[in-house]
Amino acid sequence: MMTEFEGQVLADLSVLKSQMQQVMGIGQPGRLTQLEERVERHERSMQRMKGLFTAAGGLVTMVQVAVDYFRR
Repeated sequence: MMTEFEGQVLADLSVLKSQMQQVMGIGQPGRLTQLEERVERHERSMQRMKGLFTAAGGLVTMVQVAVDYFRR
């Protein structure tokens, strides 16, 4: 015979197990894997932006040096 408390605990564990399967995935990418992929894509795009801004800054510096050189 199961008490009401034990029944509630088993029901809560069942819900928790279902939620964990959603997070971790059951043979398919779960929410955690999808979130990791989104973070990875964001980090790659941020690295590209840093590279682009660095290159643009270098180009602006070269133009400024050229303008200063030809102004003299």
